[in-house]
Amino acid sequence: QSQLVESGGGLVQPGGSLRLSCDASGFTKDYYAMGWFRQAPGKDREGLSCISSSGGSTVYADSVKGRFTISRDNAKNMMYLQINSLRPEDTAVYYCAIDPGNKYCSGYIPRYWGQGTQVTVSS
Repeated sequence: QSQLVESGGGLVQPGGSLRLSCDASGFTKDYYAMGWFRQAPGKDREGLSCISSSGGSTVYADSVKGRFTISRDNAKNMMYLQINSLRPEDTAVYYCAIDPGNKYCSGYIPRYWGQGTQVTVSS
């Protein structure tokens, strides 16, 4: 069964860093765009970043540019999100998602989701 599994969340102090991982090994194809989203309590789910199937193209939301870095390792069927300079407002459940019908971030529509990993930023 195809599935996505996020990991790497946790409790971190403001200013700290985390690296989130998304295991897409349940999907046999690697030519799909992937992305990261988050949802804070009481807020709508927010798109953070997208990476093309080759990894050669990335897109970031303005709110995370300069602090978040998306990457992927197709040999391992993994995607990552490096988060630096964490702020309390980054507290949320972080999700990865793929669009199996699209190689590129243009027109990216997330169709398969992971279960999420909690990131809490607090002193």
